[in-house]
Amino acid sequence: MHGEHISRRYDSELEAVRALLLKMGGLVEQQIRLATEALFSGDVNQLTAVIEGDYQVNKLEMEIDEMCSQIIARRQPAASDLRELMVVGRACTDLERMGDAAKKIARLGQQLAKLNPLYQPNYRELKRVSALARTMLSRVLDAFARHDLDLAQGIVRQDDEVDNEYRTVMRHLVAYMIDDPRAISTSLEILFIAKAFEQIGDHARSIAQQLVYLVNGRDGRISSE
Repeated sequence: MHGEHISRRYDSELEAVRALLLKMGGLVEQQIRLATEALFSGDVNQLTAVIEGDYQVNKLEMEIDEMCSQIIARRQPAASDLRELMVVGRACTDLERMGDAAKKIARLGQQLAKLNPLYQPNYRELKRVSALARTMLSRVLDAFARHDLDLAQGIVRQDDEVDNEYRTVMRHLVAYMIDDPRAISTSLEILFIAKAFEQIGDHARSIAQQLVYLVNGRDGRISSE
């Protein structure tokens, strides 16, 4: 009975750290959504709120890291349990970096709001790359919650779409800057925002690759090479 009790507590600890990771993922998803909406609408106050809210993401990262460390120290997990804790830790790092990307988008949005209104962008170049990156994040959180290997592998492949769209944005902006040098400052800021969305896609792919490793023990990065 004592062993069964310990086992139940161990299972509840593992479930708690999984739940906290998904909570962090939901918060990061919200931060990116709010940053994107505020960018496109020019809502400077909401951009500021995104920047100020980043501490919540960092706080959850520290909580998850501490939980994983305590579980490893107390339980000395082996095999699949240890692999899951390793994956949670890596996914947590990816989510924190996505949160940083949301803050970066918000900061760049603030800078764009201060530029000459004659050269304010309409953001059409960013619509698709932002939508693709946000979809990847939503799908990878769903895949992680359900340990859906097929969905995870699809997300790894989808990252190519984000990369291609980013390169399309870059080509358009370079042409725009050549055509009108007065728009260089604005175009560069938009390019940095596009890069932030591309990085969000990279981190979503990384989480998907970690999920592949968790489910079948094979490094998911191999399939994307």
